[in-house]
Amino acid sequence: MGLDGFFKITERGSSVGREVRGGVVTFVAMAYIVVLNPLILGSFSADDPSAKTDITGAILPVPQVAAVTALVAGVMTILFGLIANYPFALAAGLGINSFVAVTLAPQMTWPEAMGLVVVNGVVVLLLVLTGVRTAVFNAVPNELKAAIAVGIGLFICFIGLVDAGFVRRIPDAAGTTVPVGLGIGGSIASWPTLVFVVGLLVTGILVARKVRGAILIGVLSTAVFSIVLEALVKAGPSAGTNPKGWNLGYPAVPDSFFSLPDLSLVGEFSFGAWTRLPALAAALLVFTLVLTDFFDTVGTMTGLGKEGELIKEDGQLPNVSKALLVDGVGAVAGGAASASSNTVFIESASGIAEGARTGLANVVTGLLFLVAMFFTPLYEVIPVEAAAPALVIVGALMVAQVKEIDFSDFSIALPAFLTIVVMPFTYSIANGIGAGFISYVLLRALTGRARSVHPLMWGTAVAFVVYFGIGPIQALIMN
Repeated sequence: MGLDGFFKITERGSSVGREVRGGVVTFVAMAYIVVLNPLILGSFSADDPSAKTDITGAILPVPQVAAVTALVAGVMTILFGLIANYPFALAAGLGINSFVAVTLAPQMTWPEAMGLVVVNGVVVLLLVLTGVRTAVFNAVPNELKAAIAVGIGLFICFIGLVDAGFVRRIPDAAGTTVPVGLGIGGSIASWPTLVFVVGLLVTGILVARKVRGAILIGVLSTAVFSIVLEALVKAGPSAGTNPKGWNLGYPAVPDSFFSLPDLSLVGEFSFGAWTRLPALAAALLVFTLVLTDFFDTVGTMTGLGKEGELIKEDGQLPNVSKALLVDGVGAVAGGAASASSNTVFIESASGIAEGARTGLANVVTGLLFLVAMFFTPLYEVIPVEAAAPALVIVGALMVAQVKEIDFSDFSIALPAFLTIVVMPFTYSIANGIGAGFISYVLLRALTGRARSVHPLMWGTAVAFVVYFGIGPIQALIMN
């Protein structure tokens, strides 16, 4: 059959070259997760005042979390490409890993917290196997799907701007009500952020001129520029104390190029949370995980599918059940390896913008993740400021979906608007979808168009009402 026949490369208007380039670009855009996930879940020492400890005071060592993060991302991304045949890469979800570190771990041990992540994945798999997850995906109106794509575009743009230090949070003690500002003190003020600006302009010019491989060329050329610049100015790493330093990844020749991965965290999970906590409290924690996992994936796959023109005229994504099934397996695998739930990553849009349309791109991305386990010092040379321009460029491309929304009908306009703006403002895809779903159901029902609302939209709106009120509900039960 060959690569072309198996992945339907020609059928989808792509080529092997485009798929390979797209896979490489996606990896470069999301490789930061191998550095960031360990910093969210792990710690270097239990004696560190900022260490993330569980109820017993134990930590997850950063090097071990980095190894399992790359392992699970690589395996699940390849599996997704082979089974679902879409260029949607998987890795540890940023929303869920923060929830595990901040909410779950202080109430239980790390293995018990990861056990809840595994349960979440099993529930998601059951929803797929029973057809519920696929049915919900298909029940979302086309205009809300377009709004989800636009919201994700703004979200990944915002991620890129924040990662590069172009946009920064203003401390509460600064005496201003403005939550974020430009750079430091209203100006770029740092060499790494300048690298981002130069990279954004270079990549933007390449994309505008329709240069083949524009995003990949932009990322790599910006990385080279950052290495040369750092050799001259010595900005140094940020390390939480140097705001003018490099945030993630340091553009300098590393001391070593090879390191053996420590995979001892694989299999370190348990279901002891169900005896440590009241069963209902544990169930509510799983409910929060499931809803976040469920709709982050639905939203991300919708946005990526529309960006890659993979969604049909009827608004459906072919073989969506296979895609959702593998994503569910990713949640189980992530918990079982202590890497946190793995889900489809929005940064896959970078590879799609480069021309990727099939699972072959995923195979390339996945193999690079597996290689990254052994060459972590080398890939860390590319700073996040060099990859961030790709996210902003892709965000600009995805916003074009806004033309599919009928803003003359306010019962569509307001839900679409809320979907779009809540995602970047709350740093959560699930929050944006929830705001859009609830407002859509209410506006349709209260303007005499309740029959046009799919029954599953009612059900998911109710679920999101519970989701947004989970804190008070849990407090009420615990008391």
